[in-house]
Amino acid sequence: MKGDVQNINYGRIISVRGGIVDIFFDHNIPPISNLLHAGKENEISIEILTQLDVHRVRGIALNPTQGLARGMKVESRGNELRVPVGKEIVGRMFDVFGNTIDHGEPIKNAEQRKIHNTPPPLQKRSTKSEIFVTGIKAIDVLIPLERGGKAGLFGGAGVGKTVLLTELIHNMVENSKGISMFCGIGERCREGHELYYGMKEAGLLKNMVMLFGQMNEPPGARFRVGHAALTMAEYFRDDENRDVLLLIDNIFRFIQAGMEVSGLMGQMPSRLGYQPTMGTELSKLEERIANTETGAITSIQAVYVPADDLTDPAAVHTFSHLSASIVLSRKKAGEGLYPAIDLLQSDSKMATPGIIGERHYQLAQEIRQTLAQYKELKDIIAMLGLEQLSAHDRNVVNRARKLERFFTQPFFATEQFSGIEGKAVSLDNALDGCERILNDEFKDLPESAFYMIGNIEEAKTKAGEVQKGESASEEKGEKKEEKNKEKTPEKEKKDGHPVNAS
Repeated sequence: MKGDVQNINYGRIISVRGGIVDIFFDHNIPPISNLLHAGKENEISIEILTQLDVHRVRGIALNPTQGLARGMKVESRGNELRVPVGKEIVGRMFDVFGNTIDHGEPIKNAEQRKIHNTPPPLQKRSTKSEIFVTGIKAIDVLIPLERGGKAGLFGGAGVGKTVLLTELIHNMVENSKGISMFCGIGERCREGHELYYGMKEAGLLKNMVMLFGQMNEPPGARFRVGHAALTMAEYFRDDENRDVLLLIDNIFRFIQAGMEVSGLMGQMPSRLGYQPTMGTELSKLEERIANTETGAITSIQAVYVPADDLTDPAAVHTFSHLSASIVLSRKKAGEGLYPAIDLLQSDSKMATPGIIGERHYQLAQEIRQTLAQYKELKDIIAMLGLEQLSAHDRNVVNRARKLERFFTQPFFATEQFSGIEGKAVSLDNALDGCERILNDEFKDLPESAFYMIGNIEEAKTKAGEVQKGESASEEKGEKKEEKNKEKTPEKEKKDGHPVNAS
């Protein structure tokens, strides 16, 4: 303990501006990324971002700075921010400091690792391109994800990003021996609460770790929680040789936190007010997500798109790191087609014959072509009606509408709200269904038979139920009509009017 006290370097606060604190050291100025401790009980942590001169450093507070004042003593112990790693962290929820926030027992004696690490070198990365199967038809068929790659979920507010991420967690835990990590950056406290208890009730916490830097926390905490999550994920990949599914909700909030930090630091803003170092900051985080010889970290990141503008610098910079882009559409959500994926705007670098195979590639191309033709015909249908189209075009529309509905899927994550049992569909079954729709095998079935089903065989069952329901309602209508006819003459007699026999 005495040795620890001797290694402590003391400084004093010379200014506090929001979350930014300037500290003066008489000698032995601490290095960048070191953690400083201030406040009456050293409860406020400050990470050094820059050295202003030989005596002054500038740092960002990771806690609220209430109570800090000029002249206050600051301690430097020569450490960086560290978080616990190991088997003990599974099934728990943490904050940026690695403290448990799920009302459970605090974790003791776990190994602590610093959050700032370098990406794996090129010689350690795997050169194989493998597909990560999700069990969601629309993604596996048209936007195949890369094992160890990064996929972006692009969409505005309220189009289903968090629901899709929750479903992916469920499928990862159920179908593989991997581990899921959920990192909430700048999201609502309510969402974290709902997700934690939802996963607990579903029994999925046993293979899951959660980290949250909520939107009410200082920008410093939101800016570093992603690095903390990656340190934990790297342990499972490198030490336990397990595959990790890292879900980040929302990567835009990470960029936003960096923008706040940059503004407070006094840096000149770049285009649209973003920080000039946005590309570098994002790369430091994204490049640590990789597929190595020991295991893979596959990341799916929700990306909030400001004003649904895909040319926004935040969206553009994020695009450059991704191997797949899943674009969620408000129009699809409005039509009730969930998951509300815009199948034509979404794209994957894995969709090549060399990786997914010739049959899958050709099918995906044919599906895209059919959907694109339908999109072009929509204006004509709106103006002139479906009857004015040629027989060939009507067939295209018929196939496209059936495909759109076949790509909807009941989720395990929404069972309690929709009352429909969730379904995961294998890639072979999804491809088989698409091929049979394109070959007009189900030409006579109504479109509604393909809505919210799993495998294609369910369409026949659903069509039978729909027909039964329709015939039952027709019979009911006929009986009602007959009853009304019988009642009418009697009523006329009562009223004293003669009944017209003719």
